[in-house]
Amino acid sequence: MSFSKICLIVVFLSVWSCVCVGAETWHLGDGQDWSKVSKDDVYLSAVSVIKQLINSGEGVGVRKALEKLKKDFPEIAGADLDSFIEAEVHYGEGNFVKAVRGYDKFLEEYPDSALHEAAIDRQFSIATAYLAGAKKPVLKVFKVKGYAEGEKIMDKIGEREGESPVAARAAIAIAKSYEKRNKHNEAYSKWSEVSSKWPTGAIGKESLLAMGRCKHADYRGPKYDSSNLVSAKSYYEDFASRYSADAERLEIGKRIAQIEEQMSYKQLAIGQYYEKTGNKQAANFYYEMVISDWPDSMAAQIATDVLEPESEKKEEEEETWKTRVIKKFEKLFL
Repeated sequence: MSFSKICLIVVFLSVWSCVCVGAETWHLGDGQDWSKVSKDDVYLSAVSVIKQLINSGEGVGVRKALEKLKKDFPEIAGADLDSFIEAEVHYGEGNFVKAVRGYDKFLEEYPDSALHEAAIDRQFSIATAYLAGAKKPVLKVFKVKGYAEGEKIMDKIGEREGESPVAARAAIAIAKSYEKRNKHNEAYSKWSEVSSKWPTGAIGKESLLAMGRCKHADYRGPKYDSSNLVSAKSYYEDFASRYSADAERLEIGKRIAQIEEQMSYKQLAIGQYYEKTGNKQAANFYYEMVISDWPDSMAAQIATDVLEPESEKKEEEEETWKTRVIKKFEKLFL
């Protein structure tokens, strides 16, 4: 065992200036006065030190420290502690697969243990590592990025913890991982789930903005359906109406203006398509729609430039027709 690990154990034993009288535990405070400490306080503080040992990465040292801890403080010993530490050892050795299984077993068998939150935190950290690209062994030969495993663990945390803060953090972690990997449709679905569970407060605000962002990012250009643009604009406008100060800071107005430009260009592209196919009437219909719906857009200027020659041509044709009629009248009556 390294010197640093030995120091941790020594610190642990020196910190516990305790004496057990019957079922009670007493702690010697800074003023050298004895005060009663609850069993849970003893339990969690002891485990905290063991977790530090585990983070240092030596399973054997941890087991020795655990045995000494259980001997010196029998009031904290129990099957739940053994189960938790077994999973912790796997975690310290970097065997995330076995660690997750161990924590699952612990959480299922001892749901009311004082170590419940500590086990959830460990699973959350493992899932976070997977969502960041940590690899998972497959068939003991290959290693693949564990995105799916990370999502699975986070989803399970959500199922266990209901609508608690850690459940919200788990769902948000999945959504952000999707966004980082440019899986905008999947990210939108997860953010939508978050919004339905936590519609108000900071989480509600974050999810509303994220849904607009995902829908906007998922628009693939004028050759594709523009429904994502319509949805994104709606989410951004809703965000601006609810959180005006944040909307100004985040320049939501510029995002909406960009979407309007994209929507106008989509309509222009349809008009250009009909023009190429020779359907002038349909083309002009879309050009006029662009000018009417998005008068300040660049697409409207292009549509106007296309329609003006048509208008001039009609005027020329009308003038030529009048000239021909006048000439006929001149021949008849002059």
